Amino acid sequence: MSERMSSEPQPPRAKPRRRLSRNARVAALCGVVFMAMVGAAFAAIPFYRAFCQATGYGGTIRKAETAPTKVLDSSLLIRFDTNVRGLPWDFTAEQTDQTVKIGETKVAVFKVTNHADHPVTARAVFNVSPDQAGVYFRKLSCFCFSDQTVAAGATVEMPVLYFVDPKYADDFETKNGKVVTLSYTFYPATDVKPPAGAKTTD
Repeated sequence: MSERMSSEPQPPRAKPRRRLSRNARVAALCGVVFMAMVGAAFAAIPFYRAFCQATGYGGTIRKAETAPTKVLDSSLLIRFDTNVRGLPWDFTAEQTDQTVKIGETKVAVFKVTNHADHPVTARAVFNVSPDQAGVYFRKLSCFCFSDQTVAAGATVEMPVLYFVDPKYADDFETKNGKVVTLSYTFYPATDVKPPAGAKTTD
């Protein structure tokens, strides 16, 4: 019985190799698709940011080139919220809030103190709440438009020139709102290297 079984020919074992080869092709295809998706996601970030800045979507503030010529009698209370993440900085607003007429240009001053023993470069991410107000909250100049480098132990002032578009009073979603919060959060600009010979802010 055992001799008969041992004399029988063994079946070919090519199928597992084919299956392994097929699995390898599927895995490679999945890897290519994954990398393509990651690349598309990174490519979409600049377009998404530009879209938000152009439309005010999600409370993103829109950059303005000129101030409005029309100033309304109605006023808003603008509150300032300051935060840092992973930085040896103190970041505060000179005033915690300002009362501003709609269409009026105002300056808000913020201060940063770097407690590190070396220069630190960071970037501010900004937002407005409620979200609908972001469409009408405009900045003529702001430290958030570029990376900021603060020298070791230095304290710097960072002004923001802003206004609320008069169209704020015409929008049914915002016209009854009387309080707007402008929020900034500084994050380390780990990918930014100041050019050789560049002067740090002090």
